[in-house]
Amino acid sequence: MIQAIGVRKSFGSLEVLCGVDLVVASGEVVCVIGPSGSGKSTLLRCINRLETIDGGTLRVDGDYVGYRRSGSQLHELRGRALARQRADIGMVFQQFNLFPHMTAVENVAVGLRTVRGVNKRAATERAEHHLEQVGLSDKRATYPEQLSGGQKQRVAIARALAMEPKLMLFDEPTSALDPELVNEVLEIMIALARTGLTMVCVTHEIGFAREVGDRVVFMDQGRVVEEGSHDAVLTNPQHERTKAFLSHLIRS
Repeated sequence: MIQAIGVRKSFGSLEVLCGVDLVVASGEVVCVIGPSGSGKSTLLRCINRLETIDGGTLRVDGDYVGYRRSGSQLHELRGRALARQRADIGMVFQQFNLFPHMTAVENVAVGLRTVRGVNKRAATERAEHHLEQVGLSDKRATYPEQLSGGQKQRVAIARALAMEPKLMLFDEPTSALDPELVNEVLEIMIALARTGLTMVCVTHEIGFAREVGDRVVFMDQGRVVEEGSHDAVLTNPQHERTKAFLSHLIRS
């Protein structure tokens, strides 16, 4: 589903991704861990073409991210064509990114209408289905300011799912939540993982990574330092940097 080869990304003189190689199989759940500033979120943003890469190649389901191949030539996607490609890659952010002037059901339906071209009635029906999927059918007419942080994040998950993506990206979706609200979001993610949906999750929730991660990837300073099964990386890491990070996480 994902093939990243030698992916590089810089912001000015700061190189944030320093030749990242990553392969994610269809139906696999990969959890990406690492210290702040290691490039984890930037990698997700590149996979969803929210950032352009400066080097290497990046493909999702065989297609070059942000490009259309014609013979031996790559043509950059723009506007609606880029939006359509991006719609196949759901992304859930740290800060929810809901429209404050829209109800929960309107927030979930808006992408279906503007990107997929679904009519209002059908989009609303699909939005209601996905709100029910995340346990929020009773909040369909509620505005974001009236929702808890956990409820906002579940609306954001429903919005991404409504687009029927082939791949879901989660960028530390529980980091902005109060501790007592974390589990309600993790439970939804665990349920999604068990459906066979391909997921890449940047997370500090080691228990979640251990429970549902088919593989765990440890990043540091813009590189993949170590990867393997959750047991191998979390229980018996081989790299000294991974050991140091995990020991600090356990102490904290």
